[in-house]
Amino acid sequence: MRPMAMRLMLAALAVLALVGCTPPPAEGGATIRVVAVAGPTCPVVSDPPDPACADRPVEGASIAVLDEGGSEVARLVTDAAGEASAELPPGRYRLEPQPVDGLMGTAEGVELAVADGVDPAPVTIAYDTGIR
Repeated sequence: MRPMAMRLMLAALAVLALVGCTPPPAEGGATIRVVAVAGPTCPVVSDPPDPACADRPVEGASIAVLDEGGSEVARLVTDAAGEASAELPPGRYRLEPQPVDGLMGTAEGVELAVADGVDPAPVTIAYDTGIR
């Protein structure tokens, strides 16, 4: 066999060996859904609640999705309805809301478990408007 042909064959075998060592892609998982809201929207709470004073959706809220090791694996940004979603493999996660201009402080983080093929219930992230 000629030296060039031998080198090409060895290179092809090396590539095949590397491909065979690559772990398969993660399968399964589910879609997480987040709804960001801000409230209160009226200075006085009434009983029964006034529908005009319902919490409002927060557009543009950024929420970091952290894995069990604390590494960011996704970043969600809410739409005009205050909603965002992401596909995640099975595991445990922490949703870390980021501050939003015009709202007080930062919403609390939320722990979330993702099971294979089971979409968890939507998670509500509640921001404070500061209205009292």
